[in-house]
Amino acid sequence: MTGNASLNGLSKLERLRATGNLPSPKGVALAIMRATQGDDISIAELGRIIKTDPAFVGRLIKAANGHLGYGRHPIASVQDALMVLGLPAVRALALGFSLLSSHRSGACQSFDYEGFWASSLMRATAMQAITLRTRAAPADEAYCVGLLSRIGELAMATLYPEQYGDLLRLSAAGSDELVAREQAAFALDHRELSGLMLADWGMPRTFAQVVAVHGQPEHAWPADGSREATLCRSLALAAELGRLCETERSEHARRVPSIVALASSLQIDGAELNETCDAAIRDCSEWSSLLQLAPVQIDAFSSLVERSAVAAPEPVTQAAPAVAAPTDVAVPPPAKRHMRVLVVESDAAVRASIRTLLHDAGHEVHEVDTIAQAAEAAILTQPHLMIVEWSLSDGSGLKLVERLRQTRVGRSIYVLVLTSHENEQRLVEAFECGVDDFITKPINGRVLLARMRAGLRVVKLHEEIERDREEIRHFASELAVSNRRLQDVALTDVLTALPNRRYFIDRVEQEWSAASRSQRPMVCMAIEVDGLAQIRSTYGQMIGDAVVKHVGSVLKQALRTHDVLARTDDGVFSVLCPDTDVQGAGLVAERLRQQVEATPFRVDRLQLRIAVQIGLAQRNSSMSAPETLISEASSELSASKGAVAGTGRAAGFALFAEREGVVTH
Repeated sequence: MTGNASLNGLSKLERLRATGNLPSPKGVALAIMRATQGDDISIAELGRIIKTDPAFVGRLIKAANGHLGYGRHPIASVQDALMVLGLPAVRALALGFSLLSSHRSGACQSFDYEGFWASSLMRATAMQAITLRTRAAPADEAYCVGLLSRIGELAMATLYPEQYGDLLRLSAAGSDELVAREQAAFALDHRELSGLMLADWGMPRTFAQVVAVHGQPEHAWPADGSREATLCRSLALAAELGRLCETERSEHARRVPSIVALASSLQIDGAELNETCDAAIRDCSEWSSLLQLAPVQIDAFSSLVERSAVAAPEPVTQAAPAVAAPTDVAVPPPAKRHMRVLVVESDAAVRASIRTLLHDAGHEVHEVDTIAQAAEAAILTQPHLMIVEWSLSDGSGLKLVERLRQTRVGRSIYVLVLTSHENEQRLVEAFECGVDDFITKPINGRVLLARMRAGLRVVKLHEEIERDREEIRHFASELAVSNRRLQDVALTDVLTALPNRRYFIDRVEQEWSAASRSQRPMVCMAIEVDGLAQIRSTYGQMIGDAVVKHVGSVLKQALRTHDVLARTDDGVFSVLCPDTDVQGAGLVAERLRQQVEATPFRVDRLQLRIAVQIGLAQRNSSMSAPETLISEASSELSASKGAVAGTGRAAGFALFAEREGVVTH
């Protein structure tokens, strides 16, 4: 874009924004974007903002764990995810998912909202997989570019639902015609609007320009060999893969030549192309499940290539259709949303007239004529909407509504009551019982269908709320698992996989409280590997670590099941023996010492006989806190080591180092 064009575009965007309907971030996404306008926000502060939205927390952690960063260590916290992804990617992710949550449906009847998001998600995962090959942009930022690259279409469908719907119907044969009609009707097209919106939301200028021009003929792209040209080709290839989500499965093979041609221009061929496309399809499927979109139905790309060769597709010219054609193809209008309707009416003639009217409108109709049947049918069919007669043969329809509103299923059903009068007091009574709307007899078909359309909007709102709740419950469950894993990691020694010092202190405090109440004995041991420093200096750090790990394994096998073993220092282990006095613990300690000495450490041709020193301390009334018990055990260990040193014998280890068949002692 030139400077003047950019200013002109911004003025257009300002005029569109003035309508108040332009898709924009909401909730936590808006808070994130505001907070990250400057560079002075801390990770901790941004983490506090993000944690207010459990659903976004789950998506962010999932993004950090492989979808936007292959080969990294598992991420389980918001702070770690922020460190991995960086502020630009987090801002763009928040923006994209906020728009998805807020615009799953809309008023533009000819706009396929589900298809739009499925295609956009495939573009996102495809851009991620492609840029991992081309290195033209960070994979996480490329993901966001793909996800938002069609946002101009959504904006037009939101701003001008009827007018844009007409353009889609008129231009279903090709995108060139759609772009021309958009320019004539709105003085800009969806590609230009997408670029303007991305620039307005703070995306890098390069990405905004690429989004604005990538769907145009190749001669309109930046110069060959530049980063921008590579990004244009990458986004055009991602768009071709995205079209698979909006194409019948039987037609997928016909898209292969365009995909292959674009991939070849990026030097992605053969097995590498298969791997790239399969990665995009796999990741798109996982994200679709996470975001509760329709599952991706695309075969492995290698099989599409085979079918394409068998089908002998139309020849592909040097300027491949995907390169020359605009990115976005208008799709036919989606089918109207049909509802399950339960009619509760004792008059068979009235039921028949309602059934005919609703069947002609494409709705699924169930009928009953009593309250008892209605309650059972509502549970079995779970209708979106119920039409209930005020007075039924076995009671009042209002009593049925009251009973339904007390159940989880019944609370989400939209209820229309049929009445022969419009008495104000009785209608107030009906609404207080839980009725959503009413219609008078004799029934006017047009009025009934109009009120059902109003009910459909409420039903869809209930469904969206329930999806959000389910999403929150799902992510809360995942976070709970992640938190438990984190807690396990925090309490585990990395080298030996035994509990660490923090865990041991917590357990001592717990057992201390129990022993204090019941006056039961409790003993703490401190066990140290003899001569570990000498082992490390002689054989190196790795052998020293292996010795510590070996001793920990031997101790664990020799201990009783109710004893608690932990590694509390480099060569030091601690053991807690509940319900054990010092005499019993002494027997345990001797067994441990003998077991360690009887189990030599072996690695390759090196064999070491290891010894340990052990100090014991029993809880008594003079000890004021659990820490005192641990300290006493350490003191006894030090005294034991001093006694061994006083004997003049080596306190270390016996060496059996085999060197060329010679054993040295």
